[in-house]
Amino acid sequence: MGSFVPFQDLNLSPSPSQSPVSANDAFLTPPPLLIPKIEPKLEPLDSLAETPQPQDSQDTLFPDFTPNIFSNSEHTPHSQSSALSSSSEDNVYSEFHRVSELFRTAFAKRLQEQYGDVSVLDPDSRAIVPVNEENSLSSVVVTRPPRRYPKRSSELVRVTALGIEDQRYFRDVFRRTRMLYDALRIFSVLDEEKRRGESLGRRARGDLLAASVMRDRGLWLNRDKRIVGSIPGVEVGDLFFFRMELCVVGLHGQVQAGIDYLPASQSSNGQPIATSIIVSGGYEDDEDSGDMIVYTGHGGQDKFSRQCMHQKLEGGNLALERSMHYGIEVRVIRGFKYAGSFTNKIYVYDGLYKIHDCWFDVGKSGFGVYKYKLLRIDGQPEMGSSILRFAQSLRVSPLSVRPRGYLSLDISNKKENMPVMLFNDIDKDHDPLCYEYLVRTVFPPFAFNHGSSGTGCDCVSGCTDGCFCSMKNGGEFAYDQNGFLLRGKPAVFECGAFCKCPPSCRNRVTQRGLRNRLEVFRSRETGWGVRSLDLIHAGAFICEYAGIVLTREQAEVFTMNGDSLIYPSRFSQKWAEWGDLSQIYPDYVRPSYPSLPPLDFAMDVSRMRNVACYMSHSLTPNVLVQFVLHDHNNLMFPHLMLFAMENIPPLTELSLDYGVADEWTGKLSICI
Repeated sequence: MGSFVPFQDLNLSPSPSQSPVSANDAFLTPPPLLIPKIEPKLEPLDSLAETPQPQDSQDTLFPDFTPNIFSNSEHTPHSQSSALSSSSEDNVYSEFHRVSELFRTAFAKRLQEQYGDVSVLDPDSRAIVPVNEENSLSSVVVTRPPRRYPKRSSELVRVTALGIEDQRYFRDVFRRTRMLYDALRIFSVLDEEKRRGESLGRRARGDLLAASVMRDRGLWLNRDKRIVGSIPGVEVGDLFFFRMELCVVGLHGQVQAGIDYLPASQSSNGQPIATSIIVSGGYEDDEDSGDMIVYTGHGGQDKFSRQCMHQKLEGGNLALERSMHYGIEVRVIRGFKYAGSFTNKIYVYDGLYKIHDCWFDVGKSGFGVYKYKLLRIDGQPEMGSSILRFAQSLRVSPLSVRPRGYLSLDISNKKENMPVMLFNDIDKDHDPLCYEYLVRTVFPPFAFNHGSSGTGCDCVSGCTDGCFCSMKNGGEFAYDQNGFLLRGKPAVFECGAFCKCPPSCRNRVTQRGLRNRLEVFRSRETGWGVRSLDLIHAGAFICEYAGIVLTREQAEVFTMNGDSLIYPSRFSQKWAEWGDLSQIYPDYVRPSYPSLPPLDFAMDVSRMRNVACYMSHSLTPNVLVQFVLHDHNNLMFPHLMLFAMENIPPLTELSLDYGVADEWTGKLSICI
């Protein structure tokens, strides 16, 4: 990377007796005090399946399981399952200690008042029995199985003054980690369904399985430091479909708890510090108006999330109060109901907030609750949650939201399944209206007379493993049951006109056309660009890159006249990064079947084009090109199908890596 990242040490906190000062000022403190374990403020569970309750609110353990995700692939190794990380005997000891601690805390002081000779435990101690000041050990020692992964760090740091290269590096690490997580999650679900059967039991929790594998391999981010403030590589507006994603990238360290904090037992000054919260609207006393939040603390709730007793200023509640006292900001993640997601929920990172006030109040249920007033720090990008709401209003009534700027509500003239809008509020350029909209690529007639184009599968209700089309793809389908690309391949054979399977077949994903509402817009930075009004899942099909196919001889004539062409062979091979598990398996082999000959053709988009031709160029794109064949089997003339490389929020510009300078013309292969 070529530069060092400055980490600001926050373990040396200011004295509580002083007014809030810089977190860099160091001071000496007595040995840290211990506090009793507090039940965390729980957020509603993801609705995909029941999530196990965390045993340790600061470092939750999951069943150690490595899915055999390549059991049917000849290109990659088999994985092995591992044993569970906790035993039932350990759970019994933990429950006994918890009950014993509650009993002693509740009755010890009363017994001392009556009899005077009963020792009372320090309420801030975790010990089951009093511990002498001398270095002595308790006679009862409960051992836990050794961890196979590093424990979360207790060192508080703040990352500051990142250079441009550092920002790009951390963003690339973040994106690659999420791609790896998505690949593991999808393959884990497929493997579980194959082993158990699709109709047996509840759906496999691919999000938990993938997180467990990555944790065991040491691939969770930001575990060596507990970061206060912004996480390097994570940008305001980033979207997540699973709570486990937040843990994997280090944005929020709790699987279910709404407050993530460094406990007092791990803090150098003996005081807890909060680092992030999740606001999901699941608590009756929460108030959320965007830049201002009134957040209620944890504790005093029953299993139905109803307040049944008073809250106490301890655990996460105390951590938020201490963060307010020291002027330490917290990250805010908002959770929303979203019908199109896997768990009926999405999470969006909305930036940094400062805690300005804390008070004890009577909640709506009649019990005392702690409330915290948080204000968003100025100078940050627009909140992702605001963009989500704005995009939703655009989908419903675009003209009422944007009365000026729309040149067309559908430049495809209903040729696409979804409208493709044209928006320009910068200048008077109407260029996209001058071209004929092309839905599919036009190939030369001789491309259809090559190979066994008259054969197809005999599947009636849909393709299954082992069918003719499956064998054409090397024995495995390219898509899962939801239509998401499993991993990139040199080429994908989809079912064609001679197959008996219906249009809903899992192997006809790209033939169903556009599924998201796209908008061509005018940008001051990139000229014309493309963005979606919908949230696009990672691995989802977007559209085809359509144009008129030209042979090399035809292309040479066009370039002599100064026309610019698109050369498919020059697109960056980003497909190789999607589904790449080389970080998990060192002997992972990139899919090489079927092998494509050199693509010796060009595409003319000068007169007829589709929405994809307006996508801008980027060296770190969020869209990849996957070659697909379905209407013919000529490997020399594949379709250029575009898939999302990551979760793309609404109104985020779509970008492609068009490749390096073309060998024919020496120009960058961009059509605009």
